Formats: sequence, C-alpha cells, structure tokens
Amino acid sequence: MTHKSSSNAIGTDERIISGASGWMMLILLLVGLLFGFFLVATPGGPIKMISGGLFLGLILFLFKGLFTLEPNQAAVMIFFGKYAGTVNESGFFWVNPFYNRNKVSLRINNWNTPVLKVNDERGSPIEIAAVIAWRIQDTARAVFDVESAMNYLQIQSESAVRQVASSHAYDDSEGEQRKSLRTDLDAIAELLRESIQQHVEVAGIVIEEAKIAHLAYAPEIANAMLRRQQAEAVVMARQKLVDGAVGMVEVALKNLEDKKIVSLTPDQRAVLVTNMMTVLLSESGAQPVIQMAQTSQ
Repeated sequence: MTHKSSSNAIGTDERIISGASGWMMLILLLVGLLFGFFLVATPGGPIKMISGGLFLGLILFLFKGLFTLEPNQAAVMIFFGKYAGTVNESGFFWVNPFYNRNKVSLRINNWNTPVLKVNDERGSPIEIAAVIAWRIQDTARAVFDVESAMNYLQIQSESAVRQVASSHAYDDSEGEQRKSLRTDLDAIAELLRESIQQHVEVAGIVIEEAKIAHLAYAPEIANAMLRRQQAEAVVMARQKLVDGAVGMVEVALKNLEDKKIVSLTPDQRAVLVTNMMTVLLSESGAQPVIQMAQTSQ
C-alpha cells in the first residue's frame, strides 16, 4: 500500500471507496428501530426483553455509520488505526460504524507568504512575498504522510520562494538574456509554481497558481537602487534622442544636397551638423548662427 515518492519519503497511496446509500440504510434502520421497540414494549419473558434491548443497542450503533459529504469534500476512513479508503463523492452515505472518519476539504485555498528578505542572484537584498492557490489532491498523503498539510505548505512555500528569488536577479541588466523577477512575471510565476509543487508533492497538495504579490528592494539599498534606475532611464532617453537627432540631421543634409539648395564645404558641413545637433538635443532654447554658402548660378 506504500510506494517511494519523488522526495524519497514513504508515501501512502489513496484508495477510493464508495459508501452505501444513506437513505436506504436510514429506512432499514428506522424499521429495525421500530421492531426493537416492539420487542421491548410487548409483554414477554426475560429473554425477549434482553434480546429486544440488545437489538435496539445494535440499531443505535449502526446509526453511527451515517454521514454526509458536501461537494469538494472527502472523508478518510480509518479502521482501528489502518487506512481503509477515501470516500470523495458528495451525498448521504453509510459505512462501517467502526470506521473513524476524518473529513478533508478538497476546495482551493489561498495562502499569502510573509514578506521575506532574500539576496537575489547579484547579492542585492530584496523583499519578496507570494500568493499561492492550492488544494489537496491526495487525501491519504495529506492525512498520513505529514503532520499538518497547511503547516507543511507554509514552510515549504517559503523555502521555494527563497530558492527562486536567490537564483534570479531583481531586474534585468543590459545584455543579459536571463529572466528577472521584475520584468518576467509570467515566467517567474510558472517557475515558482513548479518549485513549490516539488516541495509539497509528498503532502498530496496541488499548486494551482503561484504569483509574486510583493517585490521591492530592501530599505537599506532602496534609495541607491532608485537612483540607479533613474540614471539608466535618463541614459536610455538620451540614447533615443541622439538616435533621432542623427537621423534628422542625415535626412536634412541629404535633402539639401539632392535639391542643390546649398553647396557646403567640409568645414561648413561640420558646423551645420554641430548647430543642428545643438538645436535638437539642447534642453533649453538654442539659437545658433548657421552660415551656408549659396550655390553659384
């Protein structure tokens, strides 16, 4: 009844069983209850009274086997310390009254990890937290292989979040092709889900979704990293401005030469380029004096 799981721990196999119809058993038990009262209430000898009392006690004990299950709920049956099976259908059932029933919810739950302080791939301290959607799939493992499925998930999910955060950079750097925590949200979410799933497989838990809910630099370096991001943004903006200005100057010179509006010497061409770049890239109003030699007629 046991097998080796991926975590090299002993795992209990779930076995699905079906309970008898609770409504049918309820009718039979009510009939038996009336018959027992009849034996006790009607006149007779001591043997009849004792038999009627024992029969009533048996019927009342059999009522203990009746139970109900809501949708997305299961009941793990334990027979004198031994796993007997799991009933996972919703409805009204009757099982062996000696079974000890342990109800387990199969519904999807949410768990928000606490904000963790971790060093990312570059060694920068960051704060990270995740929201995890999970449910129990294997009731036998959730009940018998771990002390508490919820507590196990909480601890293992924190470990998985730390593992993913420490193996990726907070932000991407120029020329890097690796995924970063801030920019590649979908890829990191899938990687985080797979990592947590590997950690909680032994508990019979399925991770439906895992996403980063909080991500920020640690307070001690937040200001410095903000200035770095601002500097990178300024450099990128300047680069775009320069690229655009060079293109405009190139088009302007080409049009002047193609239409033979002016004839420029190399020195005049250099001055014109300098003045045009000054006008296009200057943050304040620039009024350069542009000298051009007219084309001879």
